[in-house]
Amino acid sequence: MSKNILVIEDNPDNMDLVDEILKDAGFKVFQATRAEDGIERLHQGGIDLVLMDVSLPEMDGLEATRYIRADKKLKSMPIIGLSAHAMKSDKDAAMLAGCDDYRTKPIDENVLLQAINRLLS
Repeated sequence: MSKNILVIEDNPDNMDLVDEILKDAGFKVFQATRAEDGIERLHQGGIDLVLMDVSLPEMDGLEATRYIRADKKLKSMPIIGLSAHAMKSDKDAAMLAGCDDYRTKPIDENVLLQAINRLLS
């Protein structure tokens, strides 16, 4: 049975790339372009993992991650932060917010899929 991944990403090119990588790997992909919409989708259930863009309009990915971690029903949801920011301090901030992993863009397909499979196993 395929796993369901929610991708919260506001850049259409990045969304298309991640969508293609995940579908090619056999995952079912759900999309949200705003953190608020992604959180609303999580509340509907059936999502196994979230790929969270850190730089989102309005509520950013770190704030959204903290919100998810504070929610009793969602707090154990695996979250991988995605960002173009490659500084150690950026990764530290994402991990502190509650991300289970952090990957930089441009995305290394194999590394991303390894991280997803590790978190889903």
